[in-house]
Amino acid sequence: MKLNYKQTMLIGLGFFTVSVVWGIYNIAMPIYLDDIGLSGLAVGAVMTIDNIFAVVFLPVFGAPSDRTNTRYGRRMPYLLVGIPMSALAFILIPFLRASLVPLMIAVVAMNFFMSIYRAPTVALMPDFTPRQLRSKANGVINFMGGLGAVIAFLIGGFLFRLNEYLPFAVCSGIMMFTIIVMYLKIREPREIAREKEDAPEGEAGEEKKDKDKDKDKDKGVILSLIFLLLAIFFWFIAYNAVETFFSTFGEKVLGVDKSQSSFMLSVFSAMLVIFSIPSGFIASKIGRKNTILIGITILFLVFVTMNFTIGMNPYIIYVLLAVGGISWALININSYPMVVEMTSSKGIGKYTGYYYFFSMTAAILSPILFGFIKDLLGDRFLFIYSSIAMVLAFFFMMLVKHGEPDARQKEALQDGTGPDEIISDEA
Repeated sequence: MKLNYKQTMLIGLGFFTVSVVWGIYNIAMPIYLDDIGLSGLAVGAVMTIDNIFAVVFLPVFGAPSDRTNTRYGRRMPYLLVGIPMSALAFILIPFLRASLVPLMIAVVAMNFFMSIYRAPTVALMPDFTPRQLRSKANGVINFMGGLGAVIAFLIGGFLFRLNEYLPFAVCSGIMMFTIIVMYLKIREPREIAREKEDAPEGEAGEEKKDKDKDKDKDKGVILSLIFLLLAIFFWFIAYNAVETFFSTFGEKVLGVDKSQSSFMLSVFSAMLVIFSIPSGFIASKIGRKNTILIGITILFLVFVTMNFTIGMNPYIIYVLLAVGGISWALININSYPMVVEMTSSKGIGKYTGYYYFFSMTAAILSPILFGFIKDLLGDRFLFIYSSIAMVLAFFFMMLVKHGEPDARQKEALQDGTGPDEIISDEA
């Protein structure tokens, strides 16, 4: 059984649009808000709106998408509304940047409409991908997200020099082009029907068993889900603190300027993108849980070592952060497939909402929590804080007992039995 990379990349276009938008948004919005005269605290509050909306609205729109049944499919209606409306609100932002109230209306509208399609977009991947191939597919999806961030960086770096409005216009154009391509190329109802028709008895039986487990609320699966979501929460607690405060750590502890701190962190991000797809392959060989535990262990060691980098050659720090990016890929690429493995096809959107609720809650809380600790103990405590969070993530991950493809699915993957490709090249 093989993954259809072309079609998986098409599905990943939805995640691609999210990354493109946030890349430009995060560059421009703090400057616009500062120019209006907002305090640093107020700017920070505005910049967390996306995470707050994710916590509130992603489960709200994820679960209904499981029950939606239209001629356009289950997830596509949310994309057809969310992406164009987000593009419209996004393109208005630079025109409204001189006045706070109109600007905030555009920002809130953009975040709301993006919340409509984010969970259904991510849920498209497990809808169309056999369970045993989801780690590989999620690697491709995250690669598309990383590609979107790179394109946003290039657009921002070049077009902002020419005109303040061009980056927003180009990104909105990319969003509109993307939804047209997805609508034309992803035939959701037909593909879901074909998956059910082509599935061998073993997979069909497993699907029925999964549904029965969902109905019976299997306690073992629920406990594993809770432990996995707690692990996700704590490794995002660790990650978001580093992402937010590394520049001040670099300046005050390592003695490097902001540009070098930014470049150091970009090495971490680059290795995450590069190892997105290989991380899925590794999980298919040694299991998702083992892959994640290895990633947690390596990232913990990187964080611990970072506490002793004062006065070190900067190139050693680059190497450490590169290794950290690889380990983060091992963790991040395989966690979402484990979450949706614990539900039937009818619960994918809902479980996608759970995943984002815990990861985005960590993204909201961690900068605030470490900011408080930083005021008490100083910047040096950053990687101690993140190391402790990774220990907690490891503890909860060890308690997870579900989330792997079953033995028959693994055999199908290894010997090539079962449907050759769930998503065909004809779509």
